Amino acid sequence: MRLNRLLTLTAPLALLLPLCAQADSVAWPGAGRAQFVNECVTAASKSMGKAAAQAHCTCGADSVEKTLSPAEMKVIDADSEDGRKARGKLLPAIDKACPIKPTK
Repeated sequence: MRLNRLLTLTAPLALLLPLCAQADSVAWPGAGRAQFVNECVTAASKSMGKAAAQAHCTCGADSVEKTLSPAEMKVIDADSEDGRKARGKLLPAIDKACPIKPTK
């Protein structure tokens, strides 16, 4: 169940990594944040209610902004040590900041 939840939440992030890599002075380039939240909600709604998914994905976007520096956003999709370190910070930060509450 935990793996399924992680996959549901990381799929939208993986799609946005190339956009994030273009960031220079801000964490989210252009409409990157809105796109992340929308794609996250679409994926997460399959395993939780839409309202819960919206709250969790918005929290996740906030957590990404607080966790990664612009330099880390720039290299997050790179197949390098810096890219792996940046990716390694995301899920623990989102899990800590945005725990998923069970829904019926």
